[in-house]
Amino acid sequence: MEITWYGHACFRIKDRTSTVLTDPYDKSLGLALNRPRTDIVTISHDHPHHSALQSVKPDFKVIDGPGEYEIGGTFVTGVQLYPANNTSAVAKNNVYVIYMENLAVCHLGDISHIPSQSQVEGLGSIDILMVPVGGHNALNAAQAAEVISLIEPYIVIPMHFSLPQLTITLDPVSKFLKEMGIAKLEPEGSLKVTKGSLPEETQIVVLEPKF
Repeated sequence: MEITWYGHACFRIKDRTSTVLTDPYDKSLGLALNRPRTDIVTISHDHPHHSALQSVKPDFKVIDGPGEYEIGGTFVTGVQLYPANNTSAVAKNNVYVIYMENLAVCHLGDISHIPSQSQVEGLGSIDILMVPVGGHNALNAAQAAEVISLIEPYIVIPMHFSLPQLTITLDPVSKFLKEMGIAKLEPEGSLKVTKGSLPEETQIVVLEPKF
């Protein structure tokens, strides 16, 4: 499996037979998503920075809500998470667990709260976690660290943090790394991983955005 980051909450997850794209954005974010090709698009919530289907090259299937899906041999589970004290439509956020090549990849979308123990258990065992760390309307560094300790993935990929081109203000990834006790981490172009190559302890991987 290969994971590429297009900035913000948008990733391409690719195996030998299928490609999944998460949370495509439009130009109002300040980044340019150059109509990547994919088989499946997942949408965490209805916002131009997370649901811009026009930024993706047709033809693809869309997953934009809770449920269990099987598309072309790729299995995706969608779970709608929202704070216990706020069940409004605005607060709802779709979290997806994508199963490819015997790996469970969890994309937390624009989650803004610490999930309950029952919500975490509902996600199942997670190998790779994509977690927002830059605050604004999503988790900040300290909250992200707490969520990681609850989910206990093998690999963590931070997302939704400050980039020079962004039109919104987010915290830098360095704040999250400091929270995790890491002084500095060189970004990688992409992540290539198999079930057998997973680390024994939780590893943070920062990806370089590809525009």
